[in-house]
Amino acid sequence: MKFLWTPSSHFNLANLFTFVNITAGLMATYFITQNNFTLAIILAWIGGAFDIFDGKIARKYQLSNEFGVQLDSFADFLSFVLVPVFLIFQASYTHSLTGISLFVAAVISIYYVISGLRRLIHFNLHADAGEVDKYFTGVPTPLGAILLWLVYLLNTYAILPAYGVIFFMLLIGWSLNSTIKVRHP
Repeated sequence: MKFLWTPSSHFNLANLFTFVNITAGLMATYFITQNNFTLAIILAWIGGAFDIFDGKIARKYQLSNEFGVQLDSFADFLSFVLVPVFLIFQASYTHSLTGISLFVAAVISIYYVISGLRRLIHFNLHADAGEVDKYFTGVPTPLGAILLWLVYLLNTYAILPAYGVIFFMLLIGWSLNSTIKVRHP
C-alpha cells in the first residue's frame, strides 16, 4: 500500500480520488442518456466533492505530480464541462427547441465545450504541480458548472426559457477565458 503515499505513483491516494470523480462523471453521462437527470446531477455533485478532496489530499501529503495535474484536468473536463452541457442539451434543448433554434443551441454548446477545454489546457500549461495561486483568472470550470446547474434549475422550474439558457451558456462560456479574477477557495 506504499503506492498510495508515493508522489510518483499514478495510483496514489490523490489520484484515486480523481479516478472516482471520473467514474462519477461517466456514470452521470450514462444516466443523462437514460433521461434520469436527478441521478446524473447527484453523481456530478459527488464527482465535484471528490475533485475538492483530491487537491487537498495532494497538497497535504505532497502527492502532487504532473500526471495528477493532467488527470485532474481530464476529470474536470468530463465532470464540469461535458456533463453539464450534455445534461442541458438533453434536458432543456431537445424537448423545447427545433430547427434553427436547436442548431444555435448546439453551436453554443460546442462553444462552451471548446471554451472549457481551452481554459483547462491553458491552466495546465501555466500550472506547477503542488502550487496554488491566490486568484484564478477567468471563471474556473467547477464554478462554471455550478452556474450551469443553476441555469438548468431555473429552466426546469419554468423560470428561464430555453433561449435564456442559451444566452447564459454563452455568457458563462465566455467567462471561463475572461480576465475576471476569482479568489481560490
